[in-house]
Amino acid sequence: MTPSELEAALLLQIRAAGLPEPVTEYRAVPGRQYRWDGAYLDARILYEVQGGIWRKGGHSTGGGITRDCEKNNLAVLRNFRTLFFTREMIEDGRAVLYLRAALCL
Repeated sequence: MTPSELEAALLLQIRAAGLPEPVTEYRAVPGRQYRWDGAYLDARILYEVQGGIWRKGGHSTGGGITRDCEKNNLAVLRNFRTLFFTREMIEDGRAVLYLRAALCL
């Protein structure tokens, strides 16, 4: 699965589990182009699907890691918490369990 396929798989699991519908492709930092894969605005929770962690890609370079650090630090300064999900966490259901716990459901 590609990262976007993983995002779609997680969204299907969220719906099947009866969790609230997240806002997708959410920009949590005004004035910046950063987007998170999903957001629960009332709970101030963001999530990111980490699709390509076992291969060399944009997020695994020095520049990519620096951008991701800045992106998530800026979200924290806006009182958001970010959950990160790997392919394995989505496939075995842990991602939905973590979201349910974070949402206190």
